[in-house]
Amino acid sequence: MNHPNPDQKQSAPLTVGLAVTGSFCTFAKIKEVTRQLAKELRIIPIYSFHVQEMDTRFGTAEEFRREMEEITKEKGIDTIQGAEPIGPSGCLDALIIAPCTGNTMAKLCAGITDTPVLMAAKAHLRNEKPLILSISTNDALGMNFKNIGMLMNMKQIYFVPFGQDNYKKKTNSMIAHTELIGDTLHAALQGKQIQPVILAPN
Repeated sequence: MNHPNPDQKQSAPLTVGLAVTGSFCTFAKIKEVTRQLAKELRIIPIYSFHVQEMDTRFGTAEEFRREMEEITKEKGIDTIQGAEPIGPSGCLDALIIAPCTGNTMAKLCAGITDTPVLMAAKAHLRNEKPLILSISTNDALGMNFKNIGMLMNMKQIYFVPFGQDNYKKKTNSMIAHTELIGDTLHAALQGKQIQPVILAPN
């Protein structure tokens, strides 16, 4: 008689939070990644306040939220109060912040939880499960360089491989290779950082 393996996942898909912060120029890529992930995973969108409120040349806040919720078939989390139960419920197998701005990285380092995304990260990390950062910041090699280093040395935090996106005109700017979010997630769920982390210019 075969006995069930307690370490084996059930057939239900993994549940992954996809937290979005305000690097608006990356939103088209993030929607495409979300479409790919949603084929195999349950994706819960989480929005920073800026994502909820700001209309930009890349589209309106309302339009972005509508598209994300159509792709995921899930209502997004948009308040700090809504994100807090992620901790006690342990409902996420992993949390991805994509894009993760320099502002969000700096606040993560300082333990600040003043947006739904930051509260989700704090709540999720208490469960010692993977937090994956897909960075997009103009000051990665400037003011945020130290924060990237600090986050790389924190338990349960993993980075999507990233590189300079315009080394001639924006020498400090770096952005993640979003096409590697799925691979990074797979490695992080096994407790591994995908390598190499630093790639050629994006």
